[in-house]
Amino acid sequence: MEGQQIYDVVIVGGGPAGLSAAQYASRLNLRTIVLDKSKSAGALAFTHKIENYPGIARPISGAELLDIFRNQAVTFGAQYIETQVIGVNIEGEPKEIYAMDGNYYGKTVILATGSMGRKPTIAGEKELLGKGVSYCAICDAAFYRDKNVCVIGDSEEAVKEAEVLARFTDKITLVAQSNRLRVDGHQILNEKKVSVLINHRVTEIRGKEFVESIVVHNNDTKAETFMPMDGVFVYLHGNRPIVDFLNFSVDISDEECVLTNRMMETNVAGVFAAGDVSCTEVRQVVIAAANGCVAALSAEKYINQRKKRKYAWG
Repeated sequence: MEGQQIYDVVIVGGGPAGLSAAQYASRLNLRTIVLDKSKSAGALAFTHKIENYPGIARPISGAELLDIFRNQAVTFGAQYIETQVIGVNIEGEPKEIYAMDGNYYGKTVILATGSMGRKPTIAGEKELLGKGVSYCAICDAAFYRDKNVCVIGDSEEAVKEAEVLARFTDKITLVAQSNRLRVDGHQILNEKKVSVLINHRVTEIRGKEFVESIVVHNNDTKAETFMPMDGVFVYLHGNRPIVDFLNFSVDISDEECVLTNRMMETNVAGVFAAGDVSCTEVRQVVIAAANGCVAALSAEKYINQRKKRKYAWG
């Protein structure tokens, strides 16, 4: 750790909660960094139209609103890094965040990863996880050089992961359950390396020791196709809080959300949670943003060991 920069606040997640926390923390002159898996991932990024967020004069897309959040945070001095967080060590000082591009260290941590997580739902997915089934092309693409791989999903995140895989193989099948991809004009879609199956879904992943094949269902004709396959990369989303990287290092409820008090404090000193990853009863952008604000003010109070929070009024 010698020579590594120690941030005042490390924020995991770049949705409305994480970026609001970044705005407040950086404006309070705290060294702040946001670690975000992807600008295009998350519930708000997938939202087609927002018109009930305070201060927005016209309907805009969720992605546009996120851009505003992000630009404000960066303008106030926060760093923003696209990287996937894979683990934490938050008991000691400083707290450590393990990401795909290296380790990050902070005096405090704000967890804001949202609630688009899911449990394995495809037959064979759980049994073959780590044996050909993966959730991270950046992590595992190199293992599939010149092999048959499948990407499951219709989001920009799925298309980007197909792009990563295309550096190693030209035998890629992108399977989208919906009747269109949620991204237009991406270069990789125009290349022969990727075959796209629209309105299809993978119903089973087969294999003994490793992935050997998949079963693909045509939603229109109801026909099923058997396809030999070496790797399956899954980019489907659910509505479960994303907490797997925490490995129960903070208290988690029976519903698998991060337990906090009203000031967004977890049971671990210096660790806070905000937005849909916490046990909030209302999942709205304005609530997530408010949570992020409170978490940042609580982090500032913790760092400076004050009894009261500092109010960031202009």
